[in-house]
Amino acid sequence: MSSNLVIIPTYNEKENIENIIRAVFDQPLTFHVLIIEDGSPDGTAAIVKALQTEFSDRLFMVERKGKLGLGTAYITGFKWALEHGYEYIFEMDADFSHNPKDLPRLYDACANRGADVAIGSRYVSGVNVVNWPISRVLMSYFASKYVRVVLGVKIADTTAGFKCYRREVLETIELDKIRFKGYAFQVEMKFTAYKCGFTLKEVPIIFINRELGTSKMSGGIFGEAFFGVIQLKVNSWFRKFPKKKK
Repeated sequence: MSSNLVIIPTYNEKENIENIIRAVFDQPLTFHVLIIEDGSPDGTAAIVKALQTEFSDRLFMVERKGKLGLGTAYITGFKWALEHGYEYIFEMDADFSHNPKDLPRLYDACANRGADVAIGSRYVSGVNVVNWPISRVLMSYFASKYVRVVLGVKIADTTAGFKCYRREVLETIELDKIRFKGYAFQVEMKFTAYKCGFTLKEVPIIFINRELGTSKMSGGIFGEAFFGVIQLKVNSWFRKFPKKKK
């Protein structure tokens, strides 16, 4: 059994899902894949089920009834990963904006270079984003700056969604206390890991905007992130965070 699990949430990803699964399995390290499928009406789940006949020992799926949010999808996946004994747990999008060839680099940061959380970072070595309109690049870049200033987390890409966690991080973080469902979830997870005393390291990646399918980004998601950061900071004054074991 592999110790590495890649969690991929899906909603209407029929154009990408088979190719992303095969690309993950083509990496030189052995990865298992867990799809968290939120009732896609386009047949995404049927494609995954067909692939499970080919990859029965390393492709898994949890089907949920309806679009329940990115954060709850990952929390479901994290709990599944812990229950099934994985040591390194990855977050990854289905649309190839995260390159599967970077998975071994995130793994190496956690397994060999002292990271508890490895972050695939768009901004740690400049601005490495392809095919985004400049307005969205600027919004994302300055959102990360804003989060860094308010929360005091020394990370260039605070909103990144391409990550590897060591098992201990997810065991220590009180997953049921993670509140945000949209992209503020990514900020909350990093901030909570930081407050628990874990080491976060950024690994430079090139982020390429999706070519197929439809983006799930919306103004409401950015609104949640903007105000959620303030809420996280205030709540942290009154919360005692569990600490990393020495």
